[in-house]
Amino acid sequence: MRYYIADLHIHSHYSRATSRDMNIDGIARYARIKGISLVGTGDILHPLWRKELHEKLSVKSPGVFTYGGVDFVLSGETSHIYSDNGKVRRIHLVLLFPDFESVDKLAVKLAPYGDLVADGRPTFGLNIRKMVEMVREVSEDIMIIPAHIWTPWYSLYGANSGYDSVEEAFGDYVNEPIAMETGLSSDPPMNWRISELDRYVLVSNSDAHSPSRLGREANVFSEPLDYFELKRVLYEKDRSKFLFTIEFFPEEGKYHYDGHRICGVRYHPRETIANSNICPVCGRPLTVGVLHRVELLADRPEGYRPPDAIPFKHLVPLNEIISDVMKVGKTSKKVMAEYEKMLNTLGPELEILLETPIEKIERISGRLIATAIENMREGKVHVEPGYDGVYGKVSIIIDTDKLQPSLSEGDLFASARPISDGEKTAPQKKKVTKRRASKQMELF
Repeated sequence: MRYYIADLHIHSHYSRATSRDMNIDGIARYARIKGISLVGTGDILHPLWRKELHEKLSVKSPGVFTYGGVDFVLSGETSHIYSDNGKVRRIHLVLLFPDFESVDKLAVKLAPYGDLVADGRPTFGLNIRKMVEMVREVSEDIMIIPAHIWTPWYSLYGANSGYDSVEEAFGDYVNEPIAMETGLSSDPPMNWRISELDRYVLVSNSDAHSPSRLGREANVFSEPLDYFELKRVLYEKDRSKFLFTIEFFPEEGKYHYDGHRICGVRYHPRETIANSNICPVCGRPLTVGVLHRVELLADRPEGYRPPDAIPFKHLVPLNEIISDVMKVGKTSKKVMAEYEKMLNTLGPELEILLETPIEKIERISGRLIATAIENMREGKVHVEPGYDGVYGKVSIIIDTDKLQPSLSEGDLFASARPISDGEKTAPQKKKVTKRRASKQMELF
C-alpha cells in the first residue's frame, strides 16, 4: 500500500463501554487488517494501560513505537466538566505525547483533579485553559487536539455544553491546539464554513471503542513520520505529506440531524426551527445536531474551500458495502466470508476501498460488489441521516439496469474470469487463496 494511514484517537479496554478486545494485540491485529500504519494508543493516562504499553512497545523512531508490525504514538483523551461564564461546559481533548516521561509528569499533575484509574478517558473539573497551562508546564511538544468538535454533549462547539468560538474557549491560548478533530458527524466542507478554523489543520480519527471500528476515519500521509515530523506536518498543513483525510459520510454520524431518539423524531434543522426546537411527541427540547449547529455558527456559504485545505475522501466500511449488496446483516456469515476472501486476495481493507482497480475487485468478488465500491468512490450513495445518538444508514446506489443483463446472479457476485497475477486460472487461485486464508484467519 502506498499510503501511511494514521488513526490517532482510539480507546483501550480500560475505557467504559469499550470492547475487551481493545488490547494491544487486538488493536495491532485489526490495524493490519484495515491497513493502518500508525495508531494512537488511546488512554495513555491510565496507569495500568501505560504500564502494559511500556512493557510491550519498542522504540522505532523519535516519539513512535512499534508492536506487531504496527506503529504507535502515545495518545489519550481527557474529559473536562466545569462551569465557565455561568454555563456548564463539557469538552474533550486528545493529547499526543512524544515519550513516556512526559505522560508520567502530566499524570502526576492531573492526579489531584480526577481519578486516573476509574476510566481510560479520565474526567477533570479543569477549565481547558488551565489544562493547557499544565500541559505546557510539562512539555512544549505535547500536541493538543480538541476532540470531535461538533458533537452536542462533549465538544468545543457542542450545542449543549460548548462554546461559540475557539477564542471564547481557549482565551489567550487560542494558538495552542495544533489541529481540530472534525468528528463522525461533520466533514471538512462543513468545517470550512467557519473562518476561525482556517488557522488549524482538520484531522479525522475513528474514536474506536472496538477493533472493527479502527480506521473508519483516519489521516493519510505520503510516507512514515516520526513524532516531531508529524507535529510539523500538522502545524504547517504540509500538503506534500498530508495527502487527505478519510471521512464518514457525515450524515452517517449519530448526531448529524436534530431529533429525539426515544420518540423516533428526526428533523432537518429547518423542521426543528419550524417546530421551535420542541419534540412534537413528548414536548421536550430536541437534541440539536451538528448540521444545525454549523448553520448557526457559519460565516461562509456552503461550498467555500480555503486555499490551503487538506483534501478528503468519503468511504463506507467494506463489510457495510458487502452487506448492502447482499441484503443481509453486516456481521452475517455470508458477509464475513466475502470480507475475509477479499482481504486474503486483495489486501487490507483501506487499500481495497481506496486504490485497488475495480476490474481486479470484480474478478474476485463479482460485478455488484465492484460496482458498489466504484459508486462509493464517486459519492453515489443514499444516506438516512443519523440523529440523537442513532447512526445514519448509507446505501450504495447501483443501477442494476445498466449491468449486463446476460450475467447470472453468480456472475454478479463472483466472476470466474482469469485473474491478473500471472497465468493462474480461477480454480488454481482457489488453492492459493485457501492457503493464504489460513494465515489471514490468524488476524481475526
